[in-house]
Formats: sequence, C-alpha cells, structure tokens
Amino acid sequence: MFAAVDLGSNSFRLHIGRHDGEVMRIVKSARDPVRLGAGLDSKGNLTAAAMEGALASLTRFNAILSSYPLSAVRVVATNTMRIAKNAAVFLPAAEAAIGYPIEIISGEEEGRLIYMGVASTLPSAAERRLVLDIGGGSTELILGKGPEIEQVESFSIGTVPQTMSFFPDGHIGAMVFDAAVLSARSRFEDAASTYTSERWSAAYGSSGTIRAIADAISKNGLGDGALSLKSMEALKRRLIQFGHAGKIDLIGMKADRATSMAGGLAILIAVMQELGIKSMKPVDAGLRMGVLWDLQLRATKRDRREQSVHDFQLRFHADDARACRVAHTANAMFALLKPAEDHYIKLLNWAALLHEIGLAVSHSGYHKHAAYMIENADLPGFTTREQRAMSSLVLAQKGSLRKVGDALHEGDFAKAVLALRLAVMFLHARIDIEAEEVRLKMKNRIEIELRKEWVSAHPTLAYWMEKEKEAWDEVGIDFSIRLHG
Repeated sequence: MFAAVDLGSNSFRLHIGRHDGEVMRIVKSARDPVRLGAGLDSKGNLTAAAMEGALASLTRFNAILSSYPLSAVRVVATNTMRIAKNAAVFLPAAEAAIGYPIEIISGEEEGRLIYMGVASTLPSAAERRLVLDIGGGSTELILGKGPEIEQVESFSIGTVPQTMSFFPDGHIGAMVFDAAVLSARSRFEDAASTYTSERWSAAYGSSGTIRAIADAISKNGLGDGALSLKSMEALKRRLIQFGHAGKIDLIGMKADRATSMAGGLAILIAVMQELGIKSMKPVDAGLRMGVLWDLQLRATKRDRREQSVHDFQLRFHADDARACRVAHTANAMFALLKPAEDHYIKLLNWAALLHEIGLAVSHSGYHKHAAYMIENADLPGFTTREQRAMSSLVLAQKGSLRKVGDALHEGDFAKAVLALRLAVMFLHARIDIEAEEVRLKMKNRIEIELRKEWVSAHPTLAYWMEKEKEAWDEVGIDFSIRLHG
C-alpha cells in the first residue's frame, strides 16, 4: 500500500492506494483547500497565517497516514513551494508536521507524474495524446503516446495568480475577463507549434480545476454539455452575469472552487484557443495517481531515475567503463564505512556514474561543470533535493573540501564524499581494488589501510594520498594512512 501527498498551490491532497493486478485502487482520499498560493506576501514569502494553515493540514494528514500499513510514502510540493522565498525556512516544520520528507519537484517532473497518472487510466496504448493540467500556480502541457512521454513543459501561470491579477476583489466583468484570456494566451503562444493538434489525436484535462469546469458545464446544461470552447464561452457568459465570485450559484460548484473559477476558465479558454483544441475530455487522475504508480515502479526495481542517469551519460558522451568502475569502487568503499542510513546509497552510485560528464564542457574544472549540470538539468524522476545532493557529491570528488565544508557535518554525506574521492583516486592511479583489500573507517577521524605493494607498483598513489590527507586536515578531520601486507 502506497501514499501520495500533493502540496498544491490551491489544495493539499492525499491518496492512499493499493496495487491490484493492473490497477491502482484508491482506498482513502483527503483534501484541504489550504490556498497556499494566496498566502504569498508582496515579497514572495509565505505569511505566518499561510504557514499555520498548512501545518494544521499536514498534521491532519499525518494522522491519516499513521492509520494505514504503508510500504512507501511520497510527499511532493509544487509551484508555490518552488517560488516561495522562505520555503527553506518553512520546510523543516512542514516535514515534522507530516512526518515524511517533502520533495519540491520541478514543473517538468510535475508534468511527467501527471501524465503517468492519466495514462494509467486510459486503455489505448497506441493513442497519441495531449494532457493539460491547470494548477493553482502553474500549468503543464504533456505530449505522449500511450504510456510514453514525448514532450513536457511547465508554464508559470495558474488559477491563483490569474484570479488575483484580474479578479482580485471577486468582481467578474466582460472586459476584464477578455483581458485575462488575452494575457494567458500570451504565455502559450510560443509553445503553440510544439503542441499543434497534428501531433495528437485526443486531448485530456486532468486537474481539479478542469474537472470542476466540466462539471459546471454538464450539470448546468451549458453550451453543448461537453468540455468544448462553445461550452466554455457559455460558462464565461454565465460567470459575467453573476458579476461576482461570491454570487456564483451553479449546480455542483463548491464554494472554494467558485473563488478561482474565473481565473481557471480564462486559462483553459486561452490554451484551447492558442493550441486549436476544439474539445477535451476530463479525466479523474493526475499528479497523485502518477506518484502512486511511480512508487509502485520503484518497488518493482523499475526506477525511472536509472534511465535518466543513463540518458544523461549518453547525452554528454560519458565513458561508461570509467563511470562504472568508479561507481563500483565508491559503492564498495561506502559499504566499508557503514553509513547510518541507506539514503545516500543510490545517490552516490548515480553521482559516480555522472562524475565526469563535465568533460563535455571542459577538462579544466570538469567536476564544477558536472556539478552545475546535475543540479540544474531536467532529470526525470529526481527531486530538486536529490539533484542538489548528487551535485554536491560530484563537486566534492576532487580538490579542496571547503566548498562543501558545512555539509560534511552530516556523517553519511561525509562518508559518501570520502567513498567517491577514493574511487576517483584509485581510477586515476590505475588501481583495481576489491573491498576486502582495504580497511577503512570514519568516525571522528578517517583511518585507511592500504597494501604496501600498491605504493611501489603505482608511484602516484603516495602523492594522491598525501593530497587527500591535506584536504581532510584542512576541514578539521584527521586522516590517518597505514600500510599493511
């Protein structure tokens, strides 16, 4: 049984699902209309009231999660947490409230997870499809064929900023509505050629906003009853007739949805006009369902982060033999160091496989280039935090350790750094080793024992080890070298 928690700009949502053959069955759902995106002040910081409301919701979710026997839980945060300037201050309290790490995912990763969720509910494996998701803070467009994603893009426009910009006091007028649509169209016009209707045969809308619009159209007999431009124009006219968000009275429309209805509808009309979409189908699946399927894939050893690393190696022509050799040695050294947790095991392995991709930029300072590329690249399946950790490991693979000095206070990170540095050192010295040939400890100090014959057979090893001792001494960690055999 898995759990997916989505900390969106409009709502916090929770799904608990059980994999049952070919389907993911939802056994529990929860939703809190937190409206985190509306809780950003003029400087881009989350207000105290917004954080307080979010923590209350997370505490409630924690109680729900605690009542189920869960194999894995993944908590993802989207646009508001991506842009909030004080997100790093709020994050520790938020993680303590829900009891699990919170992953701030990129817009592109959000789009991929959304598509995974949508694709899992659709039968045709050969269908070429466009998926649209309008969230509180961002909008995602994804092209795919069956389960395979071909193109994904995230746009920084969502129901919260659009509503606050054009309908801040709740008033809905014809001129301002047209201005909201025109503004939204300008955000998608450059992407129109990429998502042209010739590239897909069916369009799907996955977000709560789109489903609410579809419900309002069908339950109130607007337009042709379908999620079409004709129907949306009819809904737009009805909202203008109401004149104010507080007066919206539509069958099936929840009060908290009514507040952002105008902003969401303006974006949806804009996308459909700009991309030439005549109609689309609402689908009751998206980000949370995608997260559940991603957890299922990881549980069955089909972690798509592995493919991302492999693709990145190919893109920058990394030497696979050297990368695998360093990864093998780093993994062996890390095991000798007996980390307290397994958090860095996979991250170290992937960092080792990518440690030389910076050579595609320059041989000088390649580790710095590699670190930048890893931290800022679009790597499907990875969170911002994971990429930052791998970037730090790659940056620390050689040279002074002062550049990651503060992070070395985390014991397992320091052990991962040591393991990678030793692996790179042995590669450069052309030494093939097995774990049983090295004695390695790291507590308050580093102790390493090497075979004497290596020093005589590989003259540069003594030089490298002395440089390594100096690097660790510089950050206040004693490095002791002994020879045996």
